[in-house]
Amino acid sequence: MARVVVVGGGFGGLASAARLAKLGHEVTVVSPDLGGALVPFEDAESPGFSWDVASSTLLPAVTRDLFRKSGRPLERELELEHVEVVREHHWRDGTVLRVRGASRAAQLEELGQAWVHHVESYADVWELTRQHLFESRSAELPREVDRMLRSREMLRSRLRGDFRDKRLREVAALPFEVAGHNVRDVPAWAGLTAYLEQRFGAWRPVGGMAALREVLIDRLETRRVSVVSAMATDVVVEGGRAVGVRTTEGDVDADVVVVAIDPRSLPALEPLTTSTMPVMPPTIVHLGLVGDLPEITTDVVLHGEPLVVVRPGGRAPDGATAWTLLVRGQILEDIDLVLWRHGIKIKPEQIVAEHRRSPAQLVGQWHGSPSGVVWGGRTTTFQRVGPRTPIPNVYAAGAASVSGDGLPFVGLSAALVAAAIGAA
Repeated sequence: MARVVVVGGGFGGLASAARLAKLGHEVTVVSPDLGGALVPFEDAESPGFSWDVASSTLLPAVTRDLFRKSGRPLERELELEHVEVVREHHWRDGTVLRVRGASRAAQLEELGQAWVHHVESYADVWELTRQHLFESRSAELPREVDRMLRSREMLRSRLRGDFRDKRLREVAALPFEVAGHNVRDVPAWAGLTAYLEQRFGAWRPVGGMAALREVLIDRLETRRVSVVSAMATDVVVEGGRAVGVRTTEGDVDADVVVVAIDPRSLPALEPLTTSTMPVMPPTIVHLGLVGDLPEITTDVVLHGEPLVVVRPGGRAPDGATAWTLLVRGQILEDIDLVLWRHGIKIKPEQIVAEHRRSPAQLVGQWHGSPSGVVWGGRTTTFQRVGPRTPIPNVYAAGAASVSGDGLPFVGLSAALVAAAIGAA
């Protein structure tokens, strides 16, 4: 049995801790709070409201595998519901395009043959990356995988070649642009997100991401994982190996360390991150609304300047509704006017709560970027740290360690770490 210290209490840290505890290790999580971006936002000035930031996840099998490998199956503790329409895209000329998940036929009808051809071009890409990048890591990548990862083709070039319709290019680029990447710097192979949406669809926990957080915390308690409520300040290295984690509450001894936060925040690992930059989250605006409102049941994307994603979800008092807006670009007018220009007609007096959180505030609250490393071209894949690091008994999980955005890829990184460390 090894003493494993997991640094970070976000989804990557919680998933790593649960898996490793089930493998028989003595696990301690070091984090000032548990849940990271899964924690709903609340404010004392808006009693009765809470807002989710994340709303759904691709690859539900990743979450199901996590619970199956750490104890009781997910279905016994939490229900996942399928999101039929992943996103609605709106333009100021009145055009609306819907991306429906888990249905080739529906996407063909809504988005056309060019879209379906684009999506299907990623089938082999997913199989290669799944086998050799996301679900397992070989000491030496097969030649075809290495060639694909080192290709000079960027996503913007691929989209321009596949679509004459600018709107379809914007639909395909949206997940990356909202996360904070520039599609001219995203490798073309990473566009497989569109394939995952079509093949597996999007899913959301009944009760929101707060419900997923709660069952994960319960799983840690079941597996007797200890929690140190403190900030980790460094990994203690002696003789070329980690022997503990330094925290604001003192040192915690360790045989193995799993870093599930941005490693650049720890001096022992910061030199490994000099070739990458963290991606900054969007500005987030939480709205509490009353009165007659447009019916919004899934993410609604408002194309233009600024780019806005309207996301329903959270809790609200009787007669009220909670929306979260993800904003890329400057907000130069009242938020009701931004929405009104796209046909989402709300009046100023209907806004009974409004909270804006800047990218800097979010990074401070989450102790790093939940989207990890910004894409800076084809070499970025090889510059990420994880699951192994140059320090033999230090491993990396979470958004900064994996070549993909969102909960499914973070969950896969935890599985890679558990496989690399192995059973006690």
